[in-house]
Amino acid sequence: MSGANTPRGAGRPGLTPPPDATAPVRHRDAPAPGELLGAHYDQCFGCGEGLPHGLHLEARAGEGVSITAEFTVQTAHQGAPGLAHGGVLVSALDETLGSLNWLLRVIAVTGRLESDFVRPVPVGATLFLSARCTAVAGRKIYSSAEGRIGGPDGPVAVRADALFIEVKLDHFTQNGRPEEIQAAMADPDQVKVARAFEVNP
Repeated sequence: MSGANTPRGAGRPGLTPPPDATAPVRHRDAPAPGELLGAHYDQCFGCGEGLPHGLHLEARAGEGVSITAEFTVQTAHQGAPGLAHGGVLVSALDETLGSLNWLLRVIAVTGRLESDFVRPVPVGATLFLSARCTAVAGRKIYSSAEGRIGGPDGPVAVRADALFIEVKLDHFTQNGRPEEIQAAMADPDQVKVARAFEVNP
């Protein structure tokens, strides 16, 4: 277990930034602090509105390279009776961490994510998430997040450290199922086309 003065992720192989890593820089065209980011893709399990059992996670830009988000645990998100499934909670963390890339204005995917489950999250509870980018080293983006129950200052329920890897658009167009790729690329709204491929683990 890390000490009180040890940064989260320190000592975890692959999650510790190298000595030559730099501080993240918010892109000048990033959404303004407080701005709701909206879904990058309607069919995204994390943020999309097109899936009835998705998380429908709503993320907002924070100060610097940080994000706040929230989602309410539904019956369809259960693992044990009345409690959120751990995989759903990790999905919420991953979606929030991935949203940081909108502030850097890069296309990046999850390379590694390690989570800690601190307390159970009941169905009906709203999980308040916060994430921040901690370092950048070449194509590698380091970040951490936590989720609290009941409010932004409520008890911590989950935490995660992550490594995202910057990729090119062809990561999606060459690897995704052709039907979805073609439908997304054919949308007449070119802003929606660009956003569909902006952030997606």
